[in-house]
Order: sequence, then structure tokens, then C-alpha cells
Amino acid sequence: MPAHLHKRHDYPGKLIIVEGIDGSGKSTQLDLLHTWLNAEGYSVFFTEWNSSALIKDTTKLGKKKKILTPTTFSLLHCIDFADRFYNAIIPPLKAGMIVLCDRYIYTAFARDAARGCDKDWLRSLYSYAVRPDMAMLFRVDLATSLKRIKAGRAEIKYHEAGMDLNLSPDIEESFRLFQGRVVVNYDAMIEEFGLSAIDGAQDIDSQQKEFRKAIKKILKGYKQKPLLTQNLPPLPEEVVYAGQ
Repeated sequence: MPAHLHKRHDYPGKLIIVEGIDGSGKSTQLDLLHTWLNAEGYSVFFTEWNSSALIKDTTKLGKKKKILTPTTFSLLHCIDFADRFYNAIIPPLKAGMIVLCDRYIYTAFARDAARGCDKDWLRSLYSYAVRPDMAMLFRVDLATSLKRIKAGRAEIKYHEAGMDLNLSPDIEESFRLFQGRVVVNYDAMIEEFGLSAIDGAQDIDSQQKEFRKAIKKILKGYKQKPLLTQNLPPLPEEVVYAGQ
């Protein structure tokens, strides 16, 4: 197992990430946390999975044409992450800022393994990554996840349902089968990587209260460095600075 994945980073900033299956509510909770941290006066950067300008058009085209194999899908996501890691995550961490990530390497470990990729191979792909200061997993049952997704948009997405794996011709059944695998992988990482977990079936306010309580603990003793943006390299378009 690559040592970096278990070793605390030594940057002055803080890295906070959220994980969870589709429909877990993690993005809502991270957005609320972002707003709160900003109101508290912290300098915050935000970045999300599969958003690198370098590769997102290629990934989008591959998904649209349904030509991605599990290995190709995994490698594209790794390229996306590597670009954002070195250009959007590490610079603000070095500057002493708080970096919020909607999904991190654990998404690859959960999803790509569910598609059949070797777990050790996946961990070696991301061996350059650092351990977050806080990795929060929002756990929900599949019925709740599916209900939320259907309430939020017209249809379930092809790849989030694992339809590319031919698990079932019925998209909802395929979703349950594929996301069920993802859940198993996430649960195993609680012990492997020390992920924290919140019951994502709770009401939004209760989750946020629990999330903030956990974040306050890791921010204890944290001294934010003055923001010197002139020393930071240009950031990709998908990174949002809370102060703007």
C-alpha cells in the first residue's frame, strides 16, 4: 500500500473531502460547509471530481458514445485528478488555505473497483495523493439514494447505474446492483483509510451540525496564513475561490 495514502501531509493548509454514492447528499453538505467557512472568514478553494478542463471533454465524449471500458474510464479519471491535484489542490494547501473537494481518490477506489478494476492497481495509480485532514463519507441506503435522484432529475444516468456492465436491462435494478458494489467498497475504506461517516438519511440541518462539529476539531489550532494570491499559479476554471 502506498505510504502517502496513509500519511498526514505537512502543508499548512487543510484538505477536507466528502464521499458517498450518488444521491447521498454530500454535495449539498459540502456547499453548506463552504458557505459557513467563508462566513467565518476562512479562505477556501473548491474543486470537484471529473472537472479538469484538460480531460473533461474527452470523458464526456466517451461517455456519450458509450465506448469507455472500465480501465479507460479509470485512467481518464486519474488524469483528471492528477491535473487538479497538482494545479488546484496543492498550491492552495501550500498557501495555508482550506481546500474542499467534492470527491477524492476514494471515489475511484469505490467505483472503479465496482467496475472490476484491481484494487491494488487503483491504489498505485493514485499513490502520489496525500491523506486528507478530513474525509467524510455520507452513507445512505440505496432506496433513499434512488428516490433523491429521481426527485431531482428526469432520469438516472447511464454510467451511474452501471449500465455499461450489463448487470441488468432494467436501469433501476442495474443502479441497485452497481451502487450496491460501490457501497461495499466505501464501507471497507472506513477502516482501511480512517474515513469518518455521517448518516446521510438524517435531515439536512442535523447532518450539517454533525459535519461542522467534526470540522471544528480539525481546525483547532489551525492558523490561516495571509493569502498571497500573486504567489499562486493560475487555477483551472472549475476551482472556485470563496472570496470572489
